[in-house]
Amino acid sequence: MEVWVGFTLLAALMQSIRTAGQKRIAKFISPMATTLVRYLFGLPFVVIYLALISDGPVVELISINTAKISFMFYASGAAIAQIFATFWLVKVLSFKNFAVGTSFAKTEAIQTAILGAVFFSAYLSVYGWIAVIIGVLGILVVSLPAKGKPVDRGALGYGVLSGIAFAFTSLWIREASLSLGDAFLINAAFTLLYMVTLQTVLCAVYLYLKEPEQFQKMRQHLWLALFVGITSALGSIGWFTAMTYHNAAIVKSLGQIEFVFTLLITYFFFNEKISFKEYVGMFLIIASVLILLLT
Repeated sequence: MEVWVGFTLLAALMQSIRTAGQKRIAKFISPMATTLVRYLFGLPFVVIYLALISDGPVVELISINTAKISFMFYASGAAIAQIFATFWLVKVLSFKNFAVGTSFAKTEAIQTAILGAVFFSAYLSVYGWIAVIIGVLGILVVSLPAKGKPVDRGALGYGVLSGIAFAFTSLWIREASLSLGDAFLINAAFTLLYMVTLQTVLCAVYLYLKEPEQFQKMRQHLWLALFVGITSALGSIGWFTAMTYHNAAIVKSLGQIEFVFTLLITYFFFNEKISFKEYVGMFLIIASVLILLLT
């Protein structure tokens, strides 16, 4: 198994678990506080991970890498884009009919492919495009409402915005990490550390100025916040490393296997039945994954 495949599967699994925790904690705290939780409580685990894989002191890495203008530009842009993407996705979860908005957020794979080709010359092969499109269709088949049911424009709008922001995040993460050289594993971890640190500061300052009461609410749900933090850190390690090793659109397309993980979790742990639409979606996503892995 190639390195990027293993890290993508780790990311998809952790993200499916984290989303469940994030959805739960969003019932008790605001969207921005929910956004902060994944960064603030994930940061210590990111520091530990980088320290374990690094050849030298982390402080030395910080002084060398933050002096590179291209890294600072792309990493800072990715950090800000991910804050907006996460905030808009959390907003989608607050709508009664959030499935459609979430599904459009999940179209980030095809948005990443298009934006990558336009802005970064990150072209895909014919098989790559087929895999991306089939995977996105799998998500849409499951998530779009039945005929006659209304589509909430608010959820749809936030979903599209979230998908675009996540697409730019992925592309800029890859550019930032590659700008540091060819030590891909360490580069990805350092890019993650820089971004999570910046995101934590920005979100914390916003909450302190606008929603200071949210800090107390976060303390009341500390264990849930820690759960979201550690699963977020593990998922981000997977995404950042995979996107450093391989094209971001392909990584995101393979990452749609997260939907299959989510269905399996709900089936085996929550005894919920899988519908015909969900079976069709699973089939399309698995077909997309097989095309990526076999070609």
